[in-house]
Amino acid sequence: MNQLDERLITVVPSERQVMLQKTEFYAFFHFTVNTFTGTEWGYGTESPEVFYPEQMDADQWIKAIKAAGIRGAILTCKHHDGFCLWPSKYTKHSVKYSPYLNGTGDIVKEVAGACQRAGLKFGIYLSPWDRNQETYGQGKAYDDYFVAQLTELLTGYGDIFSVWFDGACGEGLNGKKQVYDWQRYYDTVRKYMPGACISVSGPDVRWCGNEAGDTRISEWSVVPADLSVAERVAALSQHADDPSFKQRVISSMEQDLGSRERLALEQHLIWYPAEVDVSIRPGWFYHSEEDDKVRSLENLIDIYEKSVGGNAALLLNIPPMPKGLLHEKDVKRLQELGQEIHKRYGKNLAEEAEIQVKEAGQWSPVNGVQTDDYETYYQGKGPGAEFKISWKTPQNISAVILKENILKSQRIEAFEILSAGNGSPVSLYQGTAVGHKKIARFPQVKSDTVIIRILDSRVEPVLSFLGIYQ
Repeated sequence: MNQLDERLITVVPSERQVMLQKTEFYAFFHFTVNTFTGTEWGYGTESPEVFYPEQMDADQWIKAIKAAGIRGAILTCKHHDGFCLWPSKYTKHSVKYSPYLNGTGDIVKEVAGACQRAGLKFGIYLSPWDRNQETYGQGKAYDDYFVAQLTELLTGYGDIFSVWFDGACGEGLNGKKQVYDWQRYYDTVRKYMPGACISVSGPDVRWCGNEAGDTRISEWSVVPADLSVAERVAALSQHADDPSFKQRVISSMEQDLGSRERLALEQHLIWYPAEVDVSIRPGWFYHSEEDDKVRSLENLIDIYEKSVGGNAALLLNIPPMPKGLLHEKDVKRLQELGQEIHKRYGKNLAEEAEIQVKEAGQWSPVNGVQTDDYETYYQGKGPGAEFKISWKTPQNISAVILKENILKSQRIEAFEILSAGNGSPVSLYQGTAVGHKKIARFPQVKSDTVIIRILDSRVEPVLSFLGIYQ
């Protein structure tokens, strides 16, 4: 073990980071006055009277996302317009002053309750940019206001798994910008909800670098500590899903964030996993003219396999309509997505196979990779390993899932999958980083033997799960 590799594997995730990586796939609900005015960014001057979701049904939202295999939901409790979806006692720009349920409604409570009833996790988005609040741009006065509202959300709606901040920082009513007291915001979250991940403009989860669903070939969770502040600027936040944005180059968009070469000269490293945020439609809020622009099933399953299957979490936005329901086309697409994920990954062929590992030139049975947890795992005896998975009869195979035990950091640098049925082994897939989860897809083959070779690892590989799928 060289000194660099030894240093790299000392960086491991916190409990909250493990929780979020295990959650893998969760939803975003963008819903506010913008939904009724047809805008993406509100101005803060909208009357609360426009907010009237007359058929509001949070259970319909949650039922729809659960059908897709989604495990949690984050609600835009307050977007840049400053309108609060809960009856905050610190402003009149809220649902309390809207006609919804004659001012007695609480959208945050409804969505949190629907998540709880369905067994899903609940998270909050609270924009630090508030275009309605008169104290915005006044330093501590606004920070006091923001922390007071954050505290309302953290103490009034049960368990929260994610607190999602973006870095938007525009002008307020007085024409001034606010210098956010990020550390105070973080301390408030840690005080009231210590198990929650603070995402994107925060220390626990980083932005993947775009909002188009694009992912890296090699996604590393051990990265330079400086990346933890890369998201705290408005220029990186809330861009349209268009080709020109995909090509923007900033620190968070570098293709290599965590290779040995990239980290060799870094003094401070952190565990900072990626999250891919993308909308099911071109916009983040609902627009009726986009009803025929819902992402295709093929596009969504591709994003899922490259994000969830590429050591990143997937945050998929589904915007509710003004009447308070998800559109039937979105609901149908979510159901199709869930069915396709189950079709592809519902049955693990490795459960019916003989699995062996090659050590010191000899094949021997391997245990610990059949169950999907960190309690059991295989730890190699050197930087490489070779697994043989075989069946009595040939199987149709088109995908392999590998998972490292990230409690022992991220180690695997390169691997190869081969079919070794009759004759010489044929290469099916060559990959790099694995991390929490790697989905390797390739054209379907029929074979009675699959070889998986760990070609390079920072130290001995620690494999917690191995799955093979039709």
